[in-house]
Amino acid sequence: MNVSGSKNGLLIIHGPNLNLLGTREPEVYGHTTLADINARLAHLARRHGAAFDHFQSNHEGALVDRIQAARTDGTAFIIINPAAYTHTSVAMRDALAAVAIPFVEVHLSNVHRRESFRHHSYFSDLAEATVVGMGAHGYEAALRFALHRLGLLDEPPPGDLAAPGASA
Repeated sequence: MNVSGSKNGLLIIHGPNLNLLGTREPEVYGHTTLADINARLAHLARRHGAAFDHFQSNHEGALVDRIQAARTDGTAFIIINPAAYTHTSVAMRDALAAVAIPFVEVHLSNVHRRESFRHHSYFSDLAEATVVGMGAHGYEAALRFALHRLGLLDEPPPGDLAAPGASA
């Protein structure tokens, strides 16, 4: 499916090695496959009236090209797991800044409990939100956040525990 022509298009971008989910280090990343994640997200997005597309690549240039294409294809919100490029890709960061589409950064594992080189993200300071350490459920939390921001979901996004009318 393409988000073309939609004003409520959601694009999910999966970085390198995420095509191996379900079999790659299941003690870290879980047993859920990328196909399972995409199917659940597509169902949730469509149930709330959003167009849905997903893209995975192990190649930085292909990921940059897809981010740039989002500028003109109806994408209103991006959910991205940059995977290993989180810590290295100025090119993907610059592409996200250039298209100026709001996004959530997602990581299956808690990167802050892992090796020190995984603690820095080139994306977090640009992101509307980050979701780490929730496994495959993190994608759903990010999608609900995006749906809420697009006005397609009335319930508060995950993490927003303030009562209606309460000040923070």
